[in-house]
Amino acid sequence: MKKYISQVFNDNVKSIEGNRFSEKLMYETDIADLAFDFYHQLVDYTILDVRSQKDFQECHIPEAISCPGGNLPQDTLEVGAKIVVYCWGPSCNGATKAAMKLMARGYQVKELLGGIEYWAKENCPLEGKNTSRALFWEYASLS
Repeated sequence: MKKYISQVFNDNVKSIEGNRFSEKLMYETDIADLAFDFYHQLVDYTILDVRSQKDFQECHIPEAISCPGGNLPQDTLEVGAKIVVYCWGPSCNGATKAAMKLMARGYQVKELLGGIEYWAKENCPLEGKNTSRALFWEYASLS
């Protein structure tokens, strides 16, 4: 039986100082890597949805925890815990802002490139009350 290794937090991938691309891999992950980990039951880290609670209830990635704005309550996770954050998609920097806050608190954080928009586009599993809704941020939500 083949033993699989997490593609999201792969300890075999090391940052090479001065190499922008290896450094990006320390802070970002993509849909394929997260889906691989789901498929092979390798998710031993926390997935945070940083969109609003309402949007989370409508639709989210399985096993994700709602954490609007990345405002994780103190003592929720041990310092150093591994976290993947996501928001709407490429047009949203909410996950980037949340990752910055969480890293400052001592967590190992990666941003999911493409967010829930691309998770859905790749036909990955979704949970929630309305998994068929459009999965992108809408201007009308400001009202």
